[in-house]
Amino acid sequence: MSLISEDSNVFIIQHPYSSGETMAEEHEKNEEHEKERIIKEEDRKKLREHFKELQSPVTIVFFTQEFECQFCRETHQILTEVSELSPKISVDVYDFQKDADKASEFGIDKIPAILLLGDGKNYGVRFFGIVSGYEFMPLILGITRVSQKTSQLSPRTIEKIKSLSKDIHIQVFTTPTCPFCSQAVQTAHQLAIESDYITSDMVESVEFPHLAQKYEVFSVPKIVINETHTFVGAFPEEKFAEEIMKA
Repeated sequence: MSLISEDSNVFIIQHPYSSGETMAEEHEKNEEHEKERIIKEEDRKKLREHFKELQSPVTIVFFTQEFECQFCRETHQILTEVSELSPKISVDVYDFQKDADKASEFGIDKIPAILLLGDGKNYGVRFFGIVSGYEFMPLILGITRVSQKTSQLSPRTIEKIKSLSKDIHIQVFTTPTCPFCSQAVQTAHQLAIESDYITSDMVESVEFPHLAQKYEVFSVPKIVINETHTFVGAFPEEKFAEEIMKA
């Protein structure tokens, strides 16, 4: 598993089982190369340069456990390697079972789970599942935007969501090979950064099939807002904000 492409500042990490190998073969390979880095040095240099834009410190809060979590180990390794690329990035690791009180505090109900704190503030930017494939880019941009305490949304979109007066929970269902999912996740996360009423989750459909079934996820990205309002596709930000206001 490695950082396989960087095109126009779009970073992509190969999903661990996208090579065609069986899980057993991949597990054996991972055991043999346990100390091998996921992010290669050339790509680390590019990310170090990107992270020079960081302003405030960012804490990556990661919930994991040692059993019954298919990609927790790989996700932990990705986060550790990312944190090594800037002194402004740190990782706090919690055990989902042993630290149940902390999981409850952050509203974490499944793993692997990631949330980003900027200068100690919870911006409602969360990831459930391994941040591989096209979902690595939302992690990198999420860290950057939380550190800068701002989004790249237009003033018109920001003004639209200022009228919110109730909590909004956005779930963006993705797969690692979906090129349009990344944009949908980024938009949802930016909306969360701009409004304290919004919490936005990336949910990797393959890792949580029971949720994909529950919300009838037949194509991705599928967005679920407050459990009942749904749409499919990477909508432009203003259209996305309009859907939020309908929920």
